[in-house]
Amino acid sequence: MAEFDVIIIGAGPGGYVAAIRAAQLGLKTACVEARETLGGTCLNVGCIPSKALLNATHQLHEVHENFEKMGLMGAKPTVDWDRMLRYKDDVIAGNTKGIEFLFKKNKVTWLKGWGSIPAPGQVKVGDEVHTAKNIVIATGSEASVLPGITVDEEVIVTSTGALALPKIPKSMVVIGAGVIGLEMGSVYARLGAEVTVVEYLDAITPGMDAEVAKSFQRILQKQGLKFVLGAAVQVVEKTAKGAKVTWKLRKDDSAGEIEADVVLVATGRRPYTAGLGLEALGVEMGPRGTVKTDDHFRTSVPGLYAIGDAIAGPMLAHKAEDEGMAVAEIMAGKYGHVNYGVIPGVVYTTPEVAAVGLTEEQLKDQGRAYKVGKFSFMANARAKAVFQGEGFVKMLADKETDRILGCHIIGPGAGDLIHEICVAMEFGAAAQDIALTCHAHPTYSEAVREAALACGDGAIHA
Repeated sequence: MAEFDVIIIGAGPGGYVAAIRAAQLGLKTACVEARETLGGTCLNVGCIPSKALLNATHQLHEVHENFEKMGLMGAKPTVDWDRMLRYKDDVIAGNTKGIEFLFKKNKVTWLKGWGSIPAPGQVKVGDEVHTAKNIVIATGSEASVLPGITVDEEVIVTSTGALALPKIPKSMVVIGAGVIGLEMGSVYARLGAEVTVVEYLDAITPGMDAEVAKSFQRILQKQGLKFVLGAAVQVVEKTAKGAKVTWKLRKDDSAGEIEADVVLVATGRRPYTAGLGLEALGVEMGPRGTVKTDDHFRTSVPGLYAIGDAIAGPMLAHKAEDEGMAVAEIMAGKYGHVNYGVIPGVVYTTPEVAAVGLTEEQLKDQGRAYKVGKFSFMANARAKAVFQGEGFVKMLADKETDRILGCHIIGPGAGDLIHEICVAMEFGAAAQDIALTCHAHPTYSEAVREAALACGDGAIHA
């Protein structure tokens, strides 16, 4: 039995960041994790391995589609799938070992095993019970599967199984046109699979600015992805050759079906709090299995906090990280805060899609007067030079004050470009502030400046 100032349950992006920050602030800290490696879903079977495969298959696309255009001649490479998976695993290992090093550097104790909370101020790991002044639930989320679908992670898979298929399928059905489904669908489409995405709603990427979503779908279709929208999946059953998906179109109840080697179920995620003992503790729960917290991440049980995917809000690693830092500051007697109005979101396909702040649809619903500044990457010299001219930057600003309300980017490096706007919004900047700031030439970032100029007297290169 050991005594700590704080014990964090879960070593994903929220948990390990909270642990490191708490230790840096002088708290005796432990982190409970049952996996053999730290980093949670994100580093082990989520964000990091998927980006490795996205990178590898993007390079493959460049070789086959663009190298000859640049005068790079020669035999085109073939895919060694086993070797590509080893590359992915090496990326995972490098990152997870890095977290383990940071734990040692900051003197965070790793309590290996499954954790539960038998009583306030106590955490049980295996047969040992440890005490802590504060406990943080950072247990993350798990794949949410439609009722009646049985996942075997071989033929009918979640994102976890999709990252480790034994061979490249000739065909794949993706159920759900959200971030995970489109990223993994993009990977396998580049590898030669025929990919069909079946989505319940009438548009892809729910919550995304509608204009961007339409452009995104059009680009993905050009890359070979097929879409069946407005379709309610009825049955997913294994067959002799793979699996069959049956659906009904919501508009007229007409039925459709398709067979594929693999079916990826990408219908979202849900908080994972099983085995913690929250019900016996009397912890108040929120909608859809979330742990209810106040503005300072406190649950209804004194000394018990919760962050990340386990609580309300977007299920994003960087949101969890922000909350991890904030809750550590709070437990150390300081001021911790997360600005939920400036949480960016990114889809790591090619082109990338990134957004922060409000969409045009949200502004219309609010009845807020706004203006739009747009600039196409086709008019950006750097983007055209690397065959990435599809897409645009769309900036939304208050009509009277010019304050930036949101920005939506589809194009090269969008996931990095969006942070200029994040910083600007954090400081309450106007579109004109971006427009009057010198941007290096030639860079993709010039498209952001041009969109800001378009909020005023007009873009220069449009």
